[in-house]
Amino acid sequence: MTVTQFFNEMTDFGGEVRPHYEKFSNWLQTTPPQRLADKREAADALFHRVGITFAVYGEAEGTERLIPFDVIPRIIPAKEWIDMAAGLRQRVKALNAFIHDIYHDQEILKAGRIPSEQVLANAQYRPEMQGVDVPDNIYAAIAGIDVVRAGVGEYYVLEDNLRVPSGVSYMIEDRKMMMRLFPELFAKYRVAPVEHYPDLLLDTLRAISQKGVTNPSVVVLTPGAYNSAYFEHAFLAQQMGVELVEGRDLFVDDGHVYQRTTQGPQKVDVIYRRVDDDFLDPLAFRPDSMLGVPGLLDVYREGGVTLANAIGTGVADDKSIYPYVPDMIDFYLGEKPLLNNVPTYMLRKKEDLAYTLANLAELVVKEVHGAGGYGMLVGPASTKEQIEDFRKRILASPEKYIAQPTLSLSACPTFVESGVAPRHIDLRPFVLSGKEVRFVPGGLTRVALKEGSLVVNSSQGGGTKDTWVLES
Repeated sequence: MTVTQFFNEMTDFGGEVRPHYEKFSNWLQTTPPQRLADKREAADALFHRVGITFAVYGEAEGTERLIPFDVIPRIIPAKEWIDMAAGLRQRVKALNAFIHDIYHDQEILKAGRIPSEQVLANAQYRPEMQGVDVPDNIYAAIAGIDVVRAGVGEYYVLEDNLRVPSGVSYMIEDRKMMMRLFPELFAKYRVAPVEHYPDLLLDTLRAISQKGVTNPSVVVLTPGAYNSAYFEHAFLAQQMGVELVEGRDLFVDDGHVYQRTTQGPQKVDVIYRRVDDDFLDPLAFRPDSMLGVPGLLDVYREGGVTLANAIGTGVADDKSIYPYVPDMIDFYLGEKPLLNNVPTYMLRKKEDLAYTLANLAELVVKEVHGAGGYGMLVGPASTKEQIEDFRKRILASPEKYIAQPTLSLSACPTFVESGVAPRHIDLRPFVLSGKEVRFVPGGLTRVALKEGSLVVNSSQGGGTKDTWVLES
């Protein structure tokens, strides 16, 4: 039997099918490839009909793509999910404590656990938030924590997404699609549900409204139809039964935010904003922004409205802060991390810079503010010319980069043009923090469809899979 060089979700290193995949493997062996191909085409047609597309920045205006959907699920045993969930809960609690601290007493900086300049000089740090209290000290009500598996099966957190994490609509739609296409599979497995996520999200948003507000009014603030994640904004608003608004639909008056409606102004208590900090208030941040609400920051600072996520959360998901999350867990919770970080070299440090420059061909280098798979070098998959070009960029501004070992991400069987073959994956669970930390089991599994590729981002050609967490 073939021995793989990376962890395979379905088969062990000896090629034997793992117990939680046995029923699926038997089904797969008796299912004609043409049926899988037909089902995949049916899924694409249905996704197009519903409008599940995303825009690609940098391409011709109006260019939209369908995120490829794979018909083979990623299956996670119940015990594995319980352990991962405990680590996610711990991590998000520490991140929220960190954000509160740096905008108040800055105890972790005074203790020397994190260099002050790494935080206070960070482009995502918002001095306007200093001393501002938010309900229950919840800054990141919605977090997307990217988890990967490597080595012999250990889970690692690859990055924390705390500003406007996206992708949860695909998690929900992927499940609907699998249940529609392959109902017989759900008779073989007890798969934990995910379709109640919008209910949990609405409960979370209402829970973090300002004290004294009864029956809080919630809206979803979108940059508009040309945003890459507009489908998700509209989807979540519709599923929660709340209004989808743009900045022009809102206005500030007498310390509160109101929505313009045909019945007259209606007070807004909680804004689930899918607009970046810079564009939220043209009077406070970018004066050229047409996406925000003039005066919003002042109302927010005075407690007249709740924003989810809070302004200034981005400092905690910056890749230059990521290496310090284990310190946060120890400092605020007095615990050891249940989920490990990937070892990280900070190129602002001379020794880390020297090591990275000497080993570029073996490392992954990322911009600290980068996202979507852009602004990064995957050394083993790059040409000499690409490596040398990136070397120049690093030398020009080393503080803008971190480097990490190239992980052998776990792979999951995936239906590609050549048939069923392993492709590398990650997982983005969506963690909701309100009165308590909650989530639906699993998350969005992203898959790198190119053979050998480690980049799973949809903007880089990646696809998605349904994620099955087993209930028993």
